[in-house]
Amino acid sequence: MRRTDRLFDIIQILRDGKLHRAQDIADRLEVSVRTIYRDMDTLVASGVPVEGERGVGYMVREQITLPPLNLTPAELEALNLGMAIVAEAADPDLKAAADSLAAKIDAVLPTQVVAEADAWKFAVYPFADAARGLAHMAPIRAAIKSRQKLRLTYRRIDGNLTERTIRPLHMEYWGRVWTLTAWCELRDAFRVFRIDLIENVTPLPEIFADEPGKRLADYDPTA
Repeated sequence: MRRTDRLFDIIQILRDGKLHRAQDIADRLEVSVRTIYRDMDTLVASGVPVEGERGVGYMVREQITLPPLNLTPAELEALNLGMAIVAEAADPDLKAAADSLAAKIDAVLPTQVVAEADAWKFAVYPFADAARGLAHMAPIRAAIKSRQKLRLTYRRIDGNLTERTIRPLHMEYWGRVWTLTAWCELRDAFRVFRIDLIENVTPLPEIFADEPGKRLADYDPTA
């Protein structure tokens, strides 16, 4: 398993808001406890609001906000996209400006949410990786609002492509990784998709209604 995929799996484990011991996470992901300690340090440095310490456990409790700014998902998306473009530019002055902007954002983030050093820099996911899925976010967001089914072409972590028809329910942001929680009609179950691994999104001419067991309110991230 690639490290980026393992970090994503750790986030999914922590998202239930409960305290998880490093040993339990290590056993579940079949890695060493020392590896989990390093991964937790990386997630904290990347802006994921992980709380805890070695020997006690870890949890995610707070939402990711930028006091005194409370960013909407669209505003955070725009910020992410802008920094992704600048970070990939060949102009050293623009790259320096992106670094300066990251430092200013860092300065207003609460210390309990993001570590002061390198929090918004390139600790976990390169901006280019996070930016790959941003083009899909507008149609996904529109489909969530209109309750419109989508057909996804999705690259699984083993590299293989799969096609899914889904009911898009909710997008979340985890330290530069956007995820989509959806009801997958292929698996007849909830699934969480990394948006940067989505290859193609096609809106379908089919509207879905709330059904017990298939609503966002029914989703249990621990299941």
